[in-house]
Amino acid sequence: MSKKTAIVTGGNSGLGFATAKKLCDNGITTYIIGRSKEKTEEACKEIGENAIPVIFDLNDLKGIPAMIESITKNGSIDILVNNAGINMKKEFADVTDEEFLSIIHTNLLSVFAVSREVVKNMKENGGGSIINISSMASQYGIPKVIAYSSSKGAIEAMTRAMAVELAQFGIRANCIAPGFIKTKMSSTALDNDPERKNKVLGRTPMGYLGEPSDIADAVYYFALSESKYTTGTVLPVDGGNSVGF
Repeated sequence: MSKKTAIVTGGNSGLGFATAKKLCDNGITTYIIGRSKEKTEEACKEIGENAIPVIFDLNDLKGIPAMIESITKNGSIDILVNNAGINMKKEFADVTDEEFLSIIHTNLLSVFAVSREVVKNMKENGGGSIINISSMASQYGIPKVIAYSSSKGAIEAMTRAMAVELAQFGIRANCIAPGFIKTKMSSTALDNDPERKNKVLGRTPMGYLGEPSDIADAVYYFALSESKYTTGTVLPVDGGNSVGF
């Protein structure tokens, strides 16, 4: 592979970390955007020399153009992984307007703003690949995550719109919808709730939780030329959970 450059938002932990590590391990220079200076720099140190920390809070929409410009002044961006996001578990009727908007702001508006700025660079440099991270919450209803589900459903719709409009510039846009993935957070939640864990595994045909590396592998496929004729898709990586009974 000729030397490529990527951006991974929220790449200092969880699925983002696994994704950034996959890209870096395969020789792709990867800018990891994170809010926490200590956490982001530590993640880059652990990943290795191809990882470059960018300390930035994606809630600062007005600051995003300058932040992306600080990256693109060093060259073209070939791959963008919009991974950063937040969640909130709360009864539907108790969710305030402010809480709902907060989730939409982080999970949707920042993805749009980052993508818009990166697309400007990709257009100038003949194309690129954008990979958005959605969720199984966009595939079917899950209680107590109304704002999160709404944001991820919008991400999938935006992916399709991006794919159609940007194809003429050699820019592809695809989406990955992770299922139940084994992270510290999910493991703690499920281990403390055996009933929910049994329900999750019971409707997952493959019968076990996925690994962060499963998401990273899917991102890597979309990042490469092997997927050059694929755009506008939403790929569930969930062990069959979204079609399970």
